[in-house]
Amino acid sequence: MSGKVTLVGSGPGGLGLLTLRGREAIDAAEVVLYDQLPGEEVLATLPEAAERIDCGKHGGDHTLEQDEIEALMVERARQGKRVVRLKGGDPFLFGRGGEEMETLRAHGIEVEVVPGITSAIAVPEAVGIPVTHRRFASQVTVLTGHEDPTKGESALDWQLLAKSRGTIVVLMGVKNLPKIAAALIANGKDADTPVAIIERGMRPDQRVTAGPLGEIADLARQRRVKPPAVIVIGEVAGLYDGTIVYRA
Repeated sequence: MSGKVTLVGSGPGGLGLLTLRGREAIDAAEVVLYDQLPGEEVLATLPEAAERIDCGKHGGDHTLEQDEIEALMVERARQGKRVVRLKGGDPFLFGRGGEEMETLRAHGIEVEVVPGITSAIAVPEAVGIPVTHRRFASQVTVLTGHEDPTKGESALDWQLLAKSRGTIVVLMGVKNLPKIAAALIANGKDADTPVAIIERGMRPDQRVTAGPLGEIADLARQRRVKPPAVIVIGEVAGLYDGTIVYRA
C-alpha cells in the first residue's frame, strides 16, 4: 500500500495567490509538512484532521533536518497517506523540492508537484518593480544569498554577474548583503546601480529599503533590515516610487 506526496508551492504569502490546485491538495491531505514561509494566513487553513508536522527554522535552529523531512515523507506515504509538503513560493526554486522528488522517486513513491508563484518575481512586482523591462533589462538572474561570495569555490560567477546588464534578484541574502554588494562592485558593477530590498513582501508589515549598490549594506544595517526579504539589483529597482501596487 503506497500513498502519494504532493509538493505544493504556496506562493509569496496570503491566500489570494495560492493556486486552486494547491488549495485542493492541502484540503485533501492527511499529513502536512510545513515551515513558516507560506505565512500565517495560509497555515491557519491547514485541515484540522491532518497530521501537521512543523519542519521550519526557528531562530537559526532547524526543527527537522532535510534528511529527516524526506524520511518522514517516505514513511507516511508508505502508510498509504496523502502527504503534502507545503513550501513558500515555488517548490523548485531554492525550495529543495528537486531533492525531495529524487528521494521519493528512488523509493517508488508517486509525486506530484504543484507550482507556486515565486517571490523572486511577485514581491518586486508588488511594489512596482518589474524584473524585466524593454528599456532596462532583457534578462533576470535569480541567486541564493546563502552562499558566501568570498569563499574559494563559489558556485556563482561574480565577474559574469557584475557585467550583466540584466536584473539580479537575490533570495535569502540579507545576512550576506555586504559581501554580495562588495563582490559585485569589486568585479566591475557600478556602485550607483539601484537596489531595492523588500522585507516581508506582500504582508501587512511589508517594508522597502532602496539605495545605490555602494551604500545599500549600510542602509540595511541602519534600518535593521531582517529576513525574509527579496533583494533586487539593477536599473529596474530605480522604478520603485513608494507605491504599493499589490498586497495579499
